[in-house]
Amino acid sequence: MNIPDDLRYSVDHEWVRIDGTRVRVGITDYAQDALGDIVFVQLPVVGSEVAVGGPLGEVESTKSVSEIYAPLAGTVTAVNKALADGPEKINQDPYGDGWICEVELAPGTDPGTLLDPAAYGELTAG
Repeated sequence: MNIPDDLRYSVDHEWVRIDGTRVRVGITDYAQDALGDIVFVQLPVVGSEVAVGGPLGEVESTKSVSEIYAPLAGTVTAVNKALADGPEKINQDPYGDGWICEVELAPGTDPGTLLDPAAYGELTAG
């Protein structure tokens, strides 16, 4: 299982790549593997505000439908429109072309509250 060192992780298996006050969000390699072949992604609406742990979208696979939860609070500024025609990008490249959305962090939001790679590795190992 791939757990990049430059990302932070939620206990719900989302990852964030931090770029100042903006983060890119996706689901982890662990999550996409557990879901199986992804066939549909419901993306959030650009401009919508999200709360920590609130719904961000859905991922539908051949096995199930799973919620995507916001790992941090903020406003959705971009979505990965390529997933509409190619949801399998999440399976193929969860940390690259398979990203879900970008969020401008709400004032006072601390990405440091998320799991570091070692802690996420421990979470998924047990």
